[in-house]
Amino acid sequence: MKIGDSLKKLRENKGYTQQQMAELIHVHRSGYSKMENSQQDIPVDCLIHIAKNFGMTVDDVIYFGERSSVPNEVSVEDKAALEQLQLINELDIEEKNILLKLIETFVSKKRFKDYLEKNIATL
Repeated sequence: MKIGDSLKKLRENKGYTQQQMAELIHVHRSGYSKMENSQQDIPVDCLIHIAKNFGMTVDDVIYFGERSSVPNEVSVEDKAALEQLQLINELDIEEKNILLKLIETFVSKKRFKDYLEKNIATL
């Protein structure tokens, strides 16, 4: 799925018009329309504005509706990693949330980097 499709799904899911989304990220409506229709690249600052205003990560905005937040199956063959996961499960909820947020940040950064590399390569 293209990122413009994700923007459109997110906008429709929130009940926003293109004009409202454009105002949210401080661009003209026609510019937002071009982003949504994959006719114009979406600036990183616009992705950040959307993510912050909807309480999401940039990764969630880019892949909106495309993937489930919960994996179907988890398999850990590395015993050290399995032990660490078990220890994480023993942390209090606040510590666990902080750790999960860090992991989410690194995963989002990697996906965003991969996305940029893929799209720069197509230029």
